[in-house]
Amino acid sequence: MLPLSLPKKARGNRSILCLGAHSDDIEIGCGGTILQLLQMYKDLEFHWVVFSSGHQRDREARRSADLFLKGAAKKNVIVQDFRNGYFPAVLTDIKDYFEELKKEISPDLIFTHARHDLHQDHRILNQLAWNTWRNHVILEYEIPKWDGDLGTPNLYVSFDQRVAARKIKHLMACFGTQRDKHWFTPDTFQGLMRIRGLESNSPGNFAEGFYARKLVLGS
Repeated sequence: MLPLSLPKKARGNRSILCLGAHSDDIEIGCGGTILQLLQMYKDLEFHWVVFSSGHQRDREARRSADLFLKGAAKKNVIVQDFRNGYFPAVLTDIKDYFEELKKEISPDLIFTHARHDLHQDHRILNQLAWNTWRNHVILEYEIPKWDGDLGTPNLYVSFDQRVAARKIKHLMACFGTQRDKHWFTPDTFQGLMRIRGLESNSPGNFAEGFYARKLVLGS
């Protein structure tokens, strides 16, 4: 395994952009990684963008972001209200919003949905992320679902059981609207993190998997 680290900037904070179609996507896909990065780096600035919510889910998204981003040097949480399940139908509006983000944010690292994700809203964000930030590090996260679209990650972020437990605790505490869904359970999240930990030989036994389509090995 080759380690990948965030290079230190000459000035200012290291910037991370997190993109999620729905209010719990970022947390499910890369919540453990975010908690781990915040333990490793003290100068992280987060731009956290949720594209579809609703009144109750808006509150859930903001509460969750506050918990997951505790300790960040700076955070900017944005919750939009694009219609859930209809992202292909409002592609132009979402594309316009990406262009606005591009003017404001030039992140060092971007987290977004995986290209092969079978949810239409997720795929739209992936496509627009790559269209918008062509010279940035983009890591694509995975969301377990009944579609059965989990793949074979080529990049992992390892962490221990304490980080995994914090991720699960925050998810279950914040997203009350999802608790009646049969897949939204602690063992679902723990099981996937444990499998990814096994695959990556994680020293702490747990990990999250990502898809890194383009990376340049620096000197």
